[in-house]
Amino acid sequence: MVRAIVGANWGDEGKGKITDMLARESDIIVRFQGGSNAGHTIINNYGKFALHLLPSGVFYSHTTSIIGNGVALNIPYLVKEIGDITGQGVPMPKILVSDRAQIMMPYHILFDTYEEARLAGKSFGSTKSGIAPFYSDKYAKIGFQVSELFGSEAALKEKVGRVCEMKNVLLKHLYHKPLLDPDELFATLMEYKEMVAPYVCDVSAYLHEAIAAGKNILLEGQLGSLKDPDHGIYPMVTSSSTLAAYGAIGAGIPPYEIKNITAVVKAYSSAVGAGAFVSEIFGDEADELRRRGGDGGEFGATTGRPRRMGWFDAVATRYGCRIQGATEVALTVLDVLGYLDELPICVGYEIDGKVTKDFPTTSLLEKAKPVYEKLPGWKCAIRGIRKYEELPENCRNYIERIEKELGVPVKMVSNGPGRDEIIMRK
Repeated sequence: MVRAIVGANWGDEGKGKITDMLARESDIIVRFQGGSNAGHTIINNYGKFALHLLPSGVFYSHTTSIIGNGVALNIPYLVKEIGDITGQGVPMPKILVSDRAQIMMPYHILFDTYEEARLAGKSFGSTKSGIAPFYSDKYAKIGFQVSELFGSEAALKEKVGRVCEMKNVLLKHLYHKPLLDPDELFATLMEYKEMVAPYVCDVSAYLHEAIAAGKNILLEGQLGSLKDPDHGIYPMVTSSSTLAAYGAIGAGIPPYEIKNITAVVKAYSSAVGAGAFVSEIFGDEADELRRRGGDGGEFGATTGRPRRMGWFDAVATRYGCRIQGATEVALTVLDVLGYLDELPICVGYEIDGKVTKDFPTTSLLEKAKPVYEKLPGWKCAIRGIRKYEELPENCRNYIERIEKELGVPVKMVSNGPGRDEIIMRK
């Protein structure tokens, strides 16, 4: 069976913990999109980790972790990340890399940095990990696929020359930066070939056989619905699809094999980067929630930037679940909210004097004001509770109000950062 684990919000929902937990019952975990631009924080018996490229199932000896063809493959970063986890006592995981994955080139990171600097105050809040230039090149058909490293060196050299010629026009006339050297770039690709060679395989064929054998497969998404380039808060989005539907493409499997879609939902709102954020809060109120939130404060796992904070946005999250095709919800970081006397839930947007419960396109979203309902808080710690009925009544009321707004069953409730701090709800 194939199950997708994806974010319903802006990212940072706690997908890594849910994947790490469900990987216990899985055989294969696949990263199907994105790159090293966002991280999944995981706390388990080995310690605390921020994974960026590796799937969140690498901590189990029985699993195979796959980098799918939809991923922006930063090869040195992958090797470093493997070294980081094994250096902390994690057994060497079994890792496969799709021969159809495309390679993050050093100049992608440079171009990302140069463009953000050029845009200055009008920038997209990029992590400067090279993601937008990488996907631009992929779809312009001037990217480098892993398989090309193992083909004709003469053909690869010729392509490197052509790409450098194009890139150097921009470097010289737009960014006024040093030019690319084709020989240096080719040498870099040969180094990448040696690094990645032990992991490369035909992932689509491997997964085809695994599905036929009845293996349990998890597709792990990066970021969330509202960062999708088609259905998110465009243009303040990422450059690959964050939706479960893309999991079939980014892994190389038939779409009908995805039987279950777990949308991970945060019990409050947070976001890194620019863009409309209707339920955002500021000042001391935001600082307090940021300090208490996450698993050590709400700061980006990749950038360390303070996350923007807000109350639970039922409009955005309902849309996020719908566009993901969620069959169930995992509600995370609920334990953080025990200090509050009351809990606001954004149940509608006021736009030009009218209230809507539908998530609009960006131009309208920029004008939206939150419409809140407030529920009483539970004013106590809930970590350590393992049975739903043992949660305080006001806590259960908050969960059930969210469930009613989303129209999707909340099957899992996370009440702490640890792997086992979770309530399975019937």
